[in-house]
Amino acid sequence: MFFTLLLATLGIAIVVSMVVVLLFNKPVGKILSRIVKDEISGAWHRYITFAGFVVGVSGGVRIYDLERYINARDQNVDALALTAERWTLEVYRTIIETLQSIAWMYLLVFIVALIAYVIVRGLELRRGRDDA
Repeated sequence: MFFTLLLATLGIAIVVSMVVVLLFNKPVGKILSRIVKDEISGAWHRYITFAGFVVGVSGGVRIYDLERYINARDQNVDALALTAERWTLEVYRTIIETLQSIAWMYLLVFIVALIAYVIVRGLELRRGRDDA
């Protein structure tokens, strides 16, 4: 039963990560092409997409929390049983933790992108004044 839960949480985390990465694919591409005008923006875009998957799956599949179903915390207590209620909680936690992990990653990416945009925009305005 534990292996089924592990595979289920992995599958859910992959699907949720894929949906979120696809939703943010176009905006991230546009931001990167605006800030980085070279071909390297495509490589950065692929990296951010990959990072979204990795962060989402690693945040959604919490191995240390799932160990509760294998090992008991104390020798006097049995390991937790996988009931329908626990399955529901684990599925919910997987979805929420995946979304939360990806949200933090994209927040960090967008903060860095905003700072880079301000710098690029300032350099463009300075060049415009120097040309005039």
